[in-house]
Amino acid sequence: MQPVVPRGFRAITTNMGLKDVGDDFAAVVSEVPCRSAAVFTKSRFAGPSVVLSREAAALQRGRGMVVLSRNANVATGRVGAENAAEVRRRVAEIAGIDPEELVIGSTGVIGRPYPMEDIRAGLSAMTWPFPEADFAAAAKAIMTTDTRAKHVSVRCGDAVLVGIAKGVGMIEPNMATLLTFFFTDADIPAAELDALFRRVMDKTFNALSIDTDTSTSDTAAVFANGLAGAVDPAAFEQALYECALHLVRDIASDGEGASKLIEVRVTGARDAAQAKRVGKTVVNSPLVKTAVHGCDPNWGRIAMAIGKLEDDTDIEPAAVRIQFGDLTMYPDEVGDALLEQARRYLGGDEVVIRIDLGIADGAFTVYGCDLTEGYVKINADYTT
Repeated sequence: MQPVVPRGFRAITTNMGLKDVGDDFAAVVSEVPCRSAAVFTKSRFAGPSVVLSREAAALQRGRGMVVLSRNANVATGRVGAENAAEVRRRVAEIAGIDPEELVIGSTGVIGRPYPMEDIRAGLSAMTWPFPEADFAAAAKAIMTTDTRAKHVSVRCGDAVLVGIAKGVGMIEPNMATLLTFFFTDADIPAAELDALFRRVMDKTFNALSIDTDTSTSDTAAVFANGLAGAVDPAAFEQALYECALHLVRDIASDGEGASKLIEVRVTGARDAAQAKRVGKTVVNSPLVKTAVHGCDPNWGRIAMAIGKLEDDTDIEPAAVRIQFGDLTMYPDEVGDALLEQARRYLGGDEVVIRIDLGIADGAFTVYGCDLTEGYVKINADYTT
């Protein structure tokens, strides 16, 4: 069955010489004006693509995106800034829109300039209108070390919402993460779209971590062209949340070298912020991640990770409960039979760690993955 797609978006993917095999360039543009919202990395080494896009996003009238994959174009100085501006400007000229109506993203190796001769040749061959948008192809083109494309679509009333994302490493968001884009034909007022987009990002992409490293290129944006008419904002926010959560779980399970998705559900916290701190501390612990990978039911590593939050003085060990799935490992006495049950549970593809702090009713869930030899291999050989 063909996936549902929003009306009015056109896209092109091609190879610009950044990847040896496969497309490494994608552009998706609405045929009509849009309302948009976006969030970006807070990295002090943010690339020129982020700088350009951040300025454009403030106008809330973005009509689409252009992405170059396998080259971050970060720490490339004035030349890198000029190259990013040229790529965005030329795609905008082809589509007949203002450059400020495009978000540009770029991920991959840091410190290398674009191969502009190849890119200029590729852009010169493009004409408008682009073909009708193939979002699956766009999701594949923006991949770097991903093993599979991340793509999801849902209906919301008469409208359709599509999300694509890339990212499996250098992921510890500090606003959004990696590259992720959402396209819809729903009609949503700009201020409302911005507010609900930020709420959803905080509960989904900001709840994701692979390796504690914040990318220089993180970009998340949504484009709404209104061709399907108005939708209920609450229903749209729920649809966006479902799309974003699907992509987050897909990214976490595809983390570099990962063999398991880890979900840490924290309840009983003072507030959601404390629950998030606890969850991130646990999911980011190399000792917890390697224990899960090795199916070692060493719940003491989870207690250790929680204990690192020395400023959270209201966390009392006697009130804390730690579980693998539904198996309580602390404070109950753990015998050999329970350890064996836990070992078998940790052998699954998805592992849920439950932590109740016994303080109040704050809750938050974070997502990550195990740490394997594969992660070391991928990143040791990354630039080659």
